[in-house]
Amino acid sequence: MNRQPPVAISGLGCICAAGGNLPGCTEALFTRPPAPAPPRALLGAQHPVFEVPDRFLPTIGSQHPPMVRAVRLALTAANEALADAGLTAAALRQKRVGVVIGTNVASGVSNRALQRELGGIDCSGMSPAERFLTVNPAQWLARHFGLSGPHVTIVNACSAGGDAIGLAGTWIRSGRCDVVIAGGTDAFYEVTYYGFIALLNSDTEACKPFDARRNGLNLGEGAAMLVLESEAVRASRGVKPRAFLSGYGTAADAYHLTAPHPEGGGLRVALRDALAAAGASRADIAFINAHGTGTRENDRVESLFFHDLFPGVPFGSTKGFTGHTLGAAGAIEAAFTIAALELRKIPATAGFEVPDPELPAHPSRMPTAISGTMALSQTLAFGGNNSILIFSAEPSA
Repeated sequence: MNRQPPVAISGLGCICAAGGNLPGCTEALFTRPPAPAPPRALLGAQHPVFEVPDRFLPTIGSQHPPMVRAVRLALTAANEALADAGLTAAALRQKRVGVVIGTNVASGVSNRALQRELGGIDCSGMSPAERFLTVNPAQWLARHFGLSGPHVTIVNACSAGGDAIGLAGTWIRSGRCDVVIAGGTDAFYEVTYYGFIALLNSDTEACKPFDARRNGLNLGEGAAMLVLESEAVRASRGVKPRAFLSGYGTAADAYHLTAPHPEGGGLRVALRDALAAAGASRADIAFINAHGTGTRENDRVESLFFHDLFPGVPFGSTKGFTGHTLGAAGAIEAAFTIAALELRKIPATAGFEVPDPELPAHPSRMPTAISGTMALSQTLAFGGNNSILIFSAEPSA
């Protein structure tokens, strides 16, 4: 793969259990994590999750099609990202604007008994078309903002949000779009909650990424959106980018439905392609935002990967602040990675206290200053999907 031109990121938005916007989330990353708790809607549930407080979500009026919670989260993050970029809905309609959103369970409403209410919405009287529009985040945002460019919802397990950002970069580079709203969203859903418990991958306490006592993940919910722009549009507006998307790589393990390849086979291929696209070497990476779920195998594989390929490079997981937000994870962690590049420091890994002697590399235990202008964010997903994004503070390495 040849080096590809970097793509400007002019706006960021994020909502999760750590905060109602990106500044709030960033502040939480360097203070104290929110405490997970059993889900409010499930009586008798004991495994804690990171739910978004209702006070973080703006009040909405009547919407058609109705706005399910995952779309509401996506819209909140998109509004913040567009405001950060200085783009109004009217300005967007003058440009070729695409929307690409990653999710896992935003479409879950269509698979439940339609006679039940979900989030206060009675789906029983909706036509199949209305149900589709209600649970398709990219379609919903495109309709809401009046955008006629390409819109795609990616359902690619936990790498979906990162893959959405990577695809957005190709749309900009190819000239297909002037601007792309890209990210991920997922709301709490009882099927995934009980599913991870059944897989023995859900901790009964707060998750502990890379810790010797780690015993699974905590689910979370949230959304993050990035605004990517072509250089021509960015220059015409005179906007200074928050960062640049410099590289993207994705590859499959082709190994197991839920377990990662023991040696990170697909992850290594994704890294090779991402570095090539960025025109960078491993030595250029200042820090790494790990997937870091707190599950035994994921953390073991990532630790081995970091030890072999990035010895001494600081890394950490933010899952102890957000929980595992599934399809939103790659996007939320992309926003956090860019925020850390701007601050020139990374947060401590919440939940990591006892180093595991079986792991060859360990995450940051304290906020850590970083040098350099390039960072890597990676997601590992069910199905063996591995995706890596490389962000830069400057347009070139």
